[in-house]
Amino acid sequence: MGFNKWFRTLAAGVLLSTSLSVAAVANAEEERTIADESIYDVLVDRFFNGTGKNDDDTVNTQDPTMFAGGDFNGLLKKIDYVANMGYTMLSIGSVFETEKYDGSMPTSYTMFDHRFGTAEEFKKMVEAYQKRDIKIMVDFPISNVSPNHELSEKQGFVASENNGKIQWDLTNEEVQNELINSAVQFVNTYKLDGVRLTNIEQADTAFLNRFIEQLKAAGAYTIANAESDANFDAKFYSDTASNFTYAFKNVDLNTTVLDPHIEEMLSGTPVLSMTDTIWSDRFTLAATEEGMYPPTRSKISIASTLLLPGVPVVQYGSEIAMNGEAGVEAHQYYNFKTDSELADYVGKLQSLRNDSETLRRGEFKWLENEDGYLVFERKSDEETWIVVINNSSKTKRVHIPVAELGEGKEVRGMFNSEIIRENKDGNYAIILDREMVEVYQVIEARGINTSYIVALGLVVVLYTAFMIVIMKRGKKRRAENSAQ
Repeated sequence: MGFNKWFRTLAAGVLLSTSLSVAAVANAEEERTIADESIYDVLVDRFFNGTGKNDDDTVNTQDPTMFAGGDFNGLLKKIDYVANMGYTMLSIGSVFETEKYDGSMPTSYTMFDHRFGTAEEFKKMVEAYQKRDIKIMVDFPISNVSPNHELSEKQGFVASENNGKIQWDLTNEEVQNELINSAVQFVNTYKLDGVRLTNIEQADTAFLNRFIEQLKAAGAYTIANAESDANFDAKFYSDTASNFTYAFKNVDLNTTVLDPHIEEMLSGTPVLSMTDTIWSDRFTLAATEEGMYPPTRSKISIASTLLLPGVPVVQYGSEIAMNGEAGVEAHQYYNFKTDSELADYVGKLQSLRNDSETLRRGEFKWLENEDGYLVFERKSDEETWIVVINNSSKTKRVHIPVAELGEGKEVRGMFNSEIIRENKDGNYAIILDREMVEVYQVIEARGINTSYIVALGLVVVLYTAFMIVIMKRGKKRRAENSAQ
């Protein structure tokens, strides 16, 4: 073995032993719930065109009102992109045969839209994501469908028609059973992990609870995109996105508007957290109207969604600061040539969140929350984290008393590698520049790293022995050469 290769091997051994000496011991997690998930919300048609074989004359990327060609193959080809951002659930919208690119005009509850792909392609995509520990969720519109829907000819099914769409008679038990059976069969056939029920406004709570119960029995999380008293796995509140948007569209804003959302989450009810939705204006639109720099705004808003209590739902394109008003303008075709810096940042944040049950579900405590400066603690028996979101126009400092974190601790930044120790005033002082986010882990002060010293000493001994052998061989070789 050459010297350089030998020494690199030794050095790697030292680094490994050092890292193992300080690695946190993983604790056994409780049973996973939707509170542990993070949802990436996409429209199949607007994400990526994996094959042109299923395109027809309705596909036209130059006309935003028409289909753009995105398909199941496209989702499959971009699996690494989604996985690298750390999302644990991919919500792909309605995939049924439809007259509109966003799936909002379905004509079937059984047939896939041919522009999205085949049943075999869908199944292959689902299985591939699940092998990467990413769940798949689909939308199921329970009303407001195309007048050409396959069930529209059934007697007693249609209650009304408005704005070019028909509304089912959701008080009709036969209609209810048809909808439930269609959704459950779809989940069972393709082993789906979640369903978002849409257009639920005319459905009563008893019907929705029966629907939810059967979907849960099939193993699917069930959520909605409207407020409801039904037993959904996570609650949707119509003002959540607007409150998050208000808090982070600019600096120095009132962030106490988030308190009701957080209080609801801390009551034990998972709540969907978001700054925008598939059906709303883009968050970036609000930020640009404030004259702010979109990438910075997106970074802070996404980080807040991921780190504050709640079930994060992030719309596709948020990591490239996609802009636009609700509708076709907000549903731009994804540009994968855009810089990946923010997507990489999201991946780093998610790696922390996914690896720590405490960051997801630990005890929450505000340490500061005023005018865009948010400091909070997530704590469990195993871990303590401090999250600082400085969405203000100034560098900020927070003094955390030793009584809060304990004596003999180190507060370590996960992104800037900063190490903060107790100061002479008995505080841990954290300073963070404006418009920055940092996650700190509180650990025992390390002091002298005995294992590192031992390993380093071993390297020195072995290196010395190696050099002695080399020198002796050289001396012997020179003596042999002199004797010849």
